[in-house]
Amino acid sequence: MPSLDAVTGAFGYTGRHITKRLLASGQTVRTLTGHPDRPDPLREQVDVRPLDFDAIDQLTQDLQGVETLYSTYWVRFAQGGLDHARAAENLKRLFSAAERAGVRRVVHVSITGASSDSPLPYFRGKGLVEEALHQSGLSHGIVRPALIFGDEDILLHNIAWIVRRLPFFPIFGDGTYRVQPVHVDDLAELAIQLGNEAETRTIDAVGPETYTFTALVERIAQAVNRRPKLVHVSPDVGFALGRIGSMVTGDVLITRDEIRGLMADLLVSHASPTAPTALGAWLDAHRATLGVQYVSEMKRHFDRPKHHT
Repeated sequence: MPSLDAVTGAFGYTGRHITKRLLASGQTVRTLTGHPDRPDPLREQVDVRPLDFDAIDQLTQDLQGVETLYSTYWVRFAQGGLDHARAAENLKRLFSAAERAGVRRVVHVSITGASSDSPLPYFRGKGLVEEALHQSGLSHGIVRPALIFGDEDILLHNIAWIVRRLPFFPIFGDGTYRVQPVHVDDLAELAIQLGNEAETRTIDAVGPETYTFTALVERIAQAVNRRPKLVHVSPDVGFALGRIGSMVTGDVLITRDEIRGLMADLLVSHASPTAPTALGAWLDAHRATLGVQYVSEMKRHFDRPKHHT
């Protein structure tokens, strides 16, 4: 008999790829989602339950019989009264419900550079969640991706969208800080590997290529056959330009914390690569569609009450 696994946000980005892999392996999947009525091709293949962090008894009941819980819930930026500190508290409630329900294993998607001592709310919140999981009685694995890319990703597609339309691209500071991209499907595979283990451990999810931010923009521009002028700007000027872009698109292009996290070299691992898919080859394979359409974070997430990585 297939066991029952739960995924927060099976209709979201990372959660969708985890869910597809679980279904392909014959697992039964239940999703806990903040938008249970959302139309989605996966709806007929999963058991859909609401994700309400204020209803701890209901969460506990919905986690009864679950073998492994895959936690992908998070918020990219504060919006509508939900910030990173609140998101961390929400996950503590989820883990408490999982422990009460007798869930065997929790796999949590965090981020490289997560630290409860970080001055950046995004990374600090992720670190606080990791600490809470370590302090729980749950067997768990933590997978820490750096920069995630794939067919539905937002950042790389929108860099390409800008490169296709403007004669210049702003680089924050000297652009020598690094990123180590991981394909979303490789991340999903690593998460499921952790779910099948018993040992409590944390691994970085990073691909085989490391780029400086300047080299990343240049490689994306090469893939879409553009040659924008790279203009080095201060973080404040870069943020101001991002605000202008946000007004044009009705979205949030970049936050101050994201700029600071990039420039602090937090999206790179000191460990060996754990994922096989190379970004460069993927960019070349997707050059025809990369950046053709703008991908809105607000439309994808914040027009709904809950948000997933």
